[in-house]
Amino acid sequence: MRYVVNPTMKGAYIHPEVYGNFSEHLGRCIYDGIYVGENSKIPNVNGMRTDIVEALRRMKLPVLRWPGGCFADEYHWRDGIGPKESRKKMINTHWGGVVEDNSFGTHEFFELCRQIGCQPYINGNVGSGTVQEMQEWIEYMNSPAISPMANLRRANGQDEPWGLKYFAVGNENWGCGGNMTAEHYADEFRRYATYVRNYTDQKVYKIACGPGQHPYYAWTRTLMEQAGHMMNGLSLHYYTVPGSDWRHKGSATDFTVDEYLLTLAKAHYMEKLVQDTGSVMDLYDPDANIGLIVDEWGTWFDVEPGTNPGFLYQQSTMRDALVAGISLNIFNKAARRVHMANIAQLINVLQAVILTDGDRMLLTPTYHVFEMFKEHQGAHLVESAISAPYYERTDVAPAAASRGRRAPLAPYRTPYITESASVADDGSITVTICNLSPDTAAPIEMRLDAVSARLKEARILTGDMHDKNEFDTPDTVRPVTFDGVRVEAAVNGTEVTYTLPACSVAVLRFEA
Repeated sequence: MRYVVNPTMKGAYIHPEVYGNFSEHLGRCIYDGIYVGENSKIPNVNGMRTDIVEALRRMKLPVLRWPGGCFADEYHWRDGIGPKESRKKMINTHWGGVVEDNSFGTHEFFELCRQIGCQPYINGNVGSGTVQEMQEWIEYMNSPAISPMANLRRANGQDEPWGLKYFAVGNENWGCGGNMTAEHYADEFRRYATYVRNYTDQKVYKIACGPGQHPYYAWTRTLMEQAGHMMNGLSLHYYTVPGSDWRHKGSATDFTVDEYLLTLAKAHYMEKLVQDTGSVMDLYDPDANIGLIVDEWGTWFDVEPGTNPGFLYQQSTMRDALVAGISLNIFNKAARRVHMANIAQLINVLQAVILTDGDRMLLTPTYHVFEMFKEHQGAHLVESAISAPYYERTDVAPAAASRGRRAPLAPYRTPYITESASVADDGSITVTICNLSPDTAAPIEMRLDAVSARLKEARILTGDMHDKNEFDTPDTVRPVTFDGVRVEAAVNGTEVTYTLPACSVAVLRFEA
């Protein structure tokens, strides 16, 4: 296959925030995940697990979304501040009906982000909260003045404001955030956003609730038309679910080749969603000043057997790694419009990058893809194209009957190879490329056009599509040196040849 990369054709800036993550008060993401408490025997700093913080720093996590998700629209921030012994307890009605003791609140979240070195992104409560509540939360976090909320923050141990940048006005307000119409939410967004004030030169980046997995053109058009002048970003939610029936989404670990390829095809549907949503936004924002914020994405399968169905705990295999590679390459190529993305979720929930079991921790194949792609952050997209065939199957009905708890089959079409390339300010070139085939290697003839380049790094993540990391074997799937990459000088460019194994994700970095 012929693959051409033109590093001299610089395109859009790849916002580091595209490599963000999402942490909701759901299952074991916060408690028994990120936060173990100051008195835990598990090594921690101010309650945050040391091993997890170190792993997220290695991954170069740029931004973290919190506290939801659906949980955000039943979360009242005052319940999560002050002495922990006096914080209110509540029932998490969205996720498992468990008791939420609010021991992880605003101060703890900012402390976590400080330790990781990432930007905080907070989701405000429109569904069950008031304008006053949202206004006072922003004042509590960002005001340096002598004011009631700033004084309350100081009384709780934080003298200086945190200077929050990213703030979402509601979540999924077409569904769990209030079941609103687009017109009603546009009115509510304008009203609430009016009181999300700037208290310093650090302006709050206001994100409006955009479309989800429903007819999205009308919602996007209404929001852009009626509220676009007051927003900095518009969210988009899309989950890769192999089944057409949400009650039988399919197993995270037990799947056929057809289910594997169907999953990858559905992940690739993100490209159409991003392009189509961006086209509607272009009608009102032709210069792409408003960012498309894909703040919930990833695979969603049936929970692991024997776990609480409300906790959404699932394993992660090489199939998930390919979904991550497909998605991140799509976001890179849509860098003009996509300014942030947050995979769901950080730990122990859905397509997590980390799983924990007591004091044990493992890095999932998805984690390794994020770590391998991190050099794209802050670089510029460059022109690239590959001539590769598609996998396609049309001999099944879209609503084929489910086989037990297996996901029903559907027609699918997915590319054989996905890729993207970028150039950093120092001239270094990063290429990320995925071979989606479950069983066939792909010989690649790659040309770096108009540059003389030297290979700096080559790593690959590969294995059987079912391969996964478990607590007794945590390194089954991990990146290794990608041997066999041949680099030769050519007339007005550099020729690079290699063979991508089946079911693989690779990163190649060059000095130009």
